[in-house]
Amino acid sequence: MVDQSVLSITNHGSDSSTRVLSKGFTDWVFDCHGFWHNAVLILSSFLFVLYLALQARKSFVKLTNGRSYIIISYYASLWLVSILNLAWCFSQAWECSPGKELTWNLLSLFTSSGMLFLEVSLLAFLLQGNNATGVDALTRTFGISGIIVGFDVLLKAIYLFAFGVPLFIDTDYSTPRVKWNLWVIHKLVLTVVYGFILFMYHSRWRERLPARPAFYKYVIIMFIVNAIALFACGLTGSGAAFAFWFYRVTVVCYHAFYLPLLYITFLADFFQEEDFHMENVYYSEMKDAGFFESDWD
Repeated sequence: MVDQSVLSITNHGSDSSTRVLSKGFTDWVFDCHGFWHNAVLILSSFLFVLYLALQARKSFVKLTNGRSYIIISYYASLWLVSILNLAWCFSQAWECSPGKELTWNLLSLFTSSGMLFLEVSLLAFLLQGNNATGVDALTRTFGISGIIVGFDVLLKAIYLFAFGVPLFIDTDYSTPRVKWNLWVIHKLVLTVVYGFILFMYHSRWRERLPARPAFYKYVIIMFIVNAIALFACGLTGSGAAFAFWFYRVTVVCYHAFYLPLLYITFLADFFQEEDFHMENVYYSEMKDAGFFESDWD
C-alpha cells in the first residue's frame, strides 16, 4: 500500500511538472503576440547568428589579412548586437509576464541601443568614404555614434525608470501618449536623416556620398521603414487602434531583418572580394546604371 501511494504521488508530481513545462512552452510560443510574430523573430535571428557562426573562420582570415580597424570593430559589434537581438527575440514572453517588466525593459533598451549604434555607425563611416580604415576614422566613427546613442539611451532611461513610461511594452496600444510622442520624435529624426541623404543623391552634392549601389538601396529601404513607423506612431498616439498593427510590423521587420540587411550592405563585399578597395568598381556600377548620366553628357 505504501509503495503504491508513493508511486501515485510520484506520478502525480511528474504529471504536474509535465503540465507546467507544457504550459510554459505554449506561453512562450503562442501567447503574448502570437505564433507567427514569435516564429518570424526567432527563426530569422537564429538563422542569421548561425550564418555568422558558419562564416566565422573565413571571416577571421579576411579580417586578419585586411587589417581594417573599422571593419574589425564593426564586425565584433555586429556579433555582440546579434546575440543580444537573438536573446530579445527568444524572450518575447517576458513582455507579457508580470514581474518581468524590469528585465524586459533592460534587455530591450540594450538591444535597441546596440542596433541604433550600428545604424548610426554605418552612416558615419560611409560618409567618410569606403577606404577609411585608420585609427582616426575609427575614433571619429565610433565617437559620433557613441555620443548620439548615449544621449538616446539616457533619454529612454529617464522615460523608463524616472517617469515609468512603458516604452517597450507593446501589448496594448492604449499606453500613455507621451510614449508615442517620444517614438514620433525618434522616427522623425531617422526619417529626416535618410530623406536628406536621398535628396543628396539626387542633387549636385551626390558626389560627396560613396558611389555604392548597395548603400543607396539601403537608404531607400530604411527611409520607407522609418516613414511607415513614423506614420504608425503618430496615428497610434492619436488613438487609432489599426495603426498599432503597422507599428508592430515595423518592429518585427527591424529586429528580424535589419542586421542581415546591414551585413549585406556593409560587410558582405569585404568578406567576399579579394580586393578590398572597391571604390572604382562602385563608381563604374553607378555609371553603367545611369546614376551619373547628367555628369557624362
